[in-house]
Amino acid sequence: MYKDLKAIRGKFYIHRLIEEGEHEHQDFKFKISDARKIAHSISAFSNNDGGRLLVGVKDNGAIAGIRSEEDLHVIEAAATVFCRPAVEIEMTAFLCEEGAVVLRASIPKASRRPVECKEADGSWKAYYRVADENIVAHPLMVRAWRRMEENPEADSIAYSGQQGRLLSALERLGRASVEQLMVAAHLSRAATEETVVRLASLGIIGFEYHHPRFLLTVNNTELE
Repeated sequence: MYKDLKAIRGKFYIHRLIEEGEHEHQDFKFKISDARKIAHSISAFSNNDGGRLLVGVKDNGAIAGIRSEEDLHVIEAAATVFCRPAVEIEMTAFLCEEGAVVLRASIPKASRRPVECKEADGSWKAYYRVADENIVAHPLMVRAWRRMEENPEADSIAYSGQQGRLLSALERLGRASVEQLMVAAHLSRAATEETVVRLASLGIIGFEYHHPRFLLTVNNTELE
């Protein structure tokens, strides 16, 4: 299919994208040699709000161009072989200066999360895009995504008992790790994790990345 992918003129468009730098929705790729590494980016963008790879662009923004049609096949393998569920990527080639071709690989936001990628040891991990990094998703994020898929109908929320204690503790703390919430809410690890997963699946609790870890926050402070 890729032999029919013709480059269109887009020098100024590509330069505008490059001026944005790498960010939450954009990543530069100079060399495409490891489908597994590309799968990390695909997983991360899919589990966030989507994004794009600019292939043939160095980290400093210099345009080098794609090397061969093989780059396209590696990206396809990353999306279909190393990601589950497979991700449909839209490929567009742009002709830039001195005949260099830059490939824009547009990655949609996943309709079903998590999108996981296969690691070298055979395990599967979900990634999440934070600024210009691909971060392994917090295990409770993954559990919350799965709960959303398994229980599409919204659960009822009781702002009392374990849920109320955890939310009150998190509001007091502002942001906290699971361990901090366990202590503040006087809950066991199992109860804390299950409550976090339930509330995160409903969008009440969110995850913020503060290097080197994710912390929990309350998304909706208008609690009754």
